[in-house]
Amino acid sequence: MVMSEIFGSLVFNDTVMQERLPKYTYKELKTCIENGDPISLSCATVIANAMKDWAIEKGCTHFTHWFQPMTGITAEKHDAFIQPTPDGKVIMEFSGKELIKGEPDASSFPSGGIRATFEARGYTTWDPTSYAFVKDHTLCIPTAFVSYTGEVLDKKTPLLKSMEDLSNKACRILKLFGKNVRKVVTTVGPEQEYFLIDKSVYEKRKDLIFTGRTLFGAPAPKGQELEDHYFGTIKQRVVKYMSDLDIELWKLGVLAKTKHNEVAPAQHELAPIFTQSSVSTDANQLTMEMMKKIASRHGMACLLHEKPFAGVNGSGKHNNWSMSTDTGENLLEPGDTPEDNAQFLLFLVAVLKAVDDYQDLLRVSVASAGNDHRLGANEAPPAIVSVFLGEELDGILTAIAEDRTYSKRARCDYEIGVSSLPKFKKDTTDRNRTSPFAFTGNKFEFRMLGSSFSIAGPNIILNTIVAESLDQFADELEGAEDFMSAVKALIKKTFIAHKRIVFNGNGYSDEWVKEAEKRGLLNLQSSPEALPYFRTAKNIALFEKHGIFSALEVESRTDILLENYSKVLNIEALTMIDMTAKDIMPAVTTYIKELSDTAISAKAVGIDAKTQVTVAKKLSDLCAAGYKQLDTLKTKVHKAETISNIQDKAMYYRTDVLPAMEALRKTADEMEVNTAEKYWPFPTYGDILFSIKE
Repeated sequence: MVMSEIFGSLVFNDTVMQERLPKYTYKELKTCIENGDPISLSCATVIANAMKDWAIEKGCTHFTHWFQPMTGITAEKHDAFIQPTPDGKVIMEFSGKELIKGEPDASSFPSGGIRATFEARGYTTWDPTSYAFVKDHTLCIPTAFVSYTGEVLDKKTPLLKSMEDLSNKACRILKLFGKNVRKVVTTVGPEQEYFLIDKSVYEKRKDLIFTGRTLFGAPAPKGQELEDHYFGTIKQRVVKYMSDLDIELWKLGVLAKTKHNEVAPAQHELAPIFTQSSVSTDANQLTMEMMKKIASRHGMACLLHEKPFAGVNGSGKHNNWSMSTDTGENLLEPGDTPEDNAQFLLFLVAVLKAVDDYQDLLRVSVASAGNDHRLGANEAPPAIVSVFLGEELDGILTAIAEDRTYSKRARCDYEIGVSSLPKFKKDTTDRNRTSPFAFTGNKFEFRMLGSSFSIAGPNIILNTIVAESLDQFADELEGAEDFMSAVKALIKKTFIAHKRIVFNGNGYSDEWVKEAEKRGLLNLQSSPEALPYFRTAKNIALFEKHGIFSALEVESRTDILLENYSKVLNIEALTMIDMTAKDIMPAVTTYIKELSDTAISAKAVGIDAKTQVTVAKKLSDLCAAGYKQLDTLKTKVHKAETISNIQDKAMYYRTDVLPAMEALRKTADEMEVNTAEKYWPFPTYGDILFSIKE
């Protein structure tokens, strides 16, 4: 395997374009991308023809406008390259018009009421900032998706808007520092956690098939208590899967770099090198798709739900975010003497201010029914948003706030105590894995995202709120007589005003919950509590000011998220009802009958049958309780579906339906531990979590 031949081999990237496009076309394309100008039809026609020829050589027969609707996954409608000729044959054609514009049905995607069923027209338009690629013998062209009336219907378009807006605001600041910068790019590297289980056990679990998580399941005798899976030796079957996944991702130009076992049994992680936010978003969508597809090839199922198994760690997606200039400078790189790096400190406090001012939006950006199971559990950050800076940066900013000189702590050699081992410099600050938003050297790690999330939403929010801070900073600094004095004063003022958001301690502790409340920080524990904050007047004003969303688009997105929450819980509740009535109860009553028959036979020959009677009685009582809970759940689901107000419906699912589901599960799990294995109707946690053998 020659990496240089594999990497990007299925991507119409810059190297391919330079080889296949006329010089004037390539130059026009690059200029348009750099300046944000529209590409002419004549230029698009030349590019389309080159794309088509390249794709056909790769075995393609079709093309598709690959877009990211508000379902959170990708969408594609395939069209063949063929065009009929007068002699009854066909030729392979792909025009500039077809490259620039497509027309999928806009009424069948979530729109939050923007589009009615009879209003079907929507448009996809080529995003030249992302490379086209080949997947499943189809040329995939990354695109934006908008309605006929101009409203945005996807996740990609507002991401691109937010990136451009932040770039403009950051360049204003850098100009004041004397930097000749044309563009600032936000960069992201999302660490992707996931579970792998054998396909045979997956196919025997209706809950995994329909909902992505187990709705029933008593704990296995062994879980993650020994912490022996984390970074442990990877099983050979998983090694082969990971190897194939790497190769397929590398072909698509995805910078997959790190892979390892995670904490829970059957849990793993893949981490890429971070790159431009829009490109990284495309890459992560492809990563999730390929994870599932390649798992199937290996006789496995890949689970991306945030909490597929109760009692063991769930899966998140750590969003490593930073800002870099077109000259290659990372704006969140502190350097060797961060206390003297005014530019870095200014951008740092801009992020602090953004997170504090818009902690509600960051919480909204990670809200989902699946992630509600994970946030606040002891493997994930709490629902309270806070920032970890570490001792050094906290100390520097505190010194500035108190008008004193920072006493720099020297980096010392790390003494291991074994003479043959090399010495190395110890970092001045430890890391904090309990923080939702942690500074990790030269970037911020936003750790609240769920594993199934599109990273577009959280990064739209991050880019926009930081752009707002930078915009306010630029307004204040552009008229300053003594710029550096004004910068220092602004850093001081900002840190004092927003230091409540900084917390370097244990984010899992009960004490922090109490402390956060004293500080006035939000603790929005569920999605129905968090999502209404999306459409507050303050937040709508922010989005409209920066041209990210209109008020209508904010309203529609809020409704889509609330509606999705209710739909997810409705599907889960209906699945529980089905599994209980059709699988669990019949299995348990059959076992009760066997116990009863055995007891009768035993008594007939004078054998003590107390054990059989006791177990049969216990299971009978559990069945009676289960049937009652089943009826309660049915009633509550029926009532939920009669509620017309979207917010009220979501809240009812949270406060009434979900507790009814949890009560039924508790009873069913108790049945499981008292029922003989051969009678239990589906694989147990032990069967599932340890289904992948060496």
